[in-house]
Amino acid sequence: MSDPGLLVAGEQAQLELAAHLGRTLGGRPGRIHLHGDLGAGKTTLVRGFLRGLGFQGAVRSPTYTLIESYQAGPVTVHHLDLYRLADPEELEYLGLRDLLGEPALLFIEWPERAGDWLPPPDLEIHLGHADEGRYWRLKGTGELAAAWRAALQQWSRDMK
Repeated sequence: MSDPGLLVAGEQAQLELAAHLGRTLGGRPGRIHLHGDLGAGKTTLVRGFLRGLGFQGAVRSPTYTLIESYQAGPVTVHHLDLYRLADPEELEYLGLRDLLGEPALLFIEWPERAGDWLPPPDLEIHLGHADEGRYWRLKGTGELAAAWRAALQQWSRDMK
């Protein structure tokens, strides 16, 4: 199921919305695929989410490292950026199978570069440029997707 999207006006609003999601949803384990052009706000979403979980350290883009992992209290979050992946088989050497077996939350940017190495996501978020900010569109039907939709609707109501 896909929704019509939510317009988020600027980077600060993206950070606040993502922090709200982190506070509201906690660290429910699952796989979230992040789609969007360069600069669409994928890493901003993860940074805000981690802040909402209470993580105070630096949140780096994994563009060059491919994986950045964080411990936010009892929650483990792995942030992967597969943009620079030359071949999906590189994921074997990065320990992807181990990460997928953990009870962790995985945010995966550019998941299409993984070929068939990734199982289906629990949630997909499509981010894009809009005239006055960014839009977020969610796609998914499971518990994690439903929880994210409910938290987004709550945030949207609270902002009115």
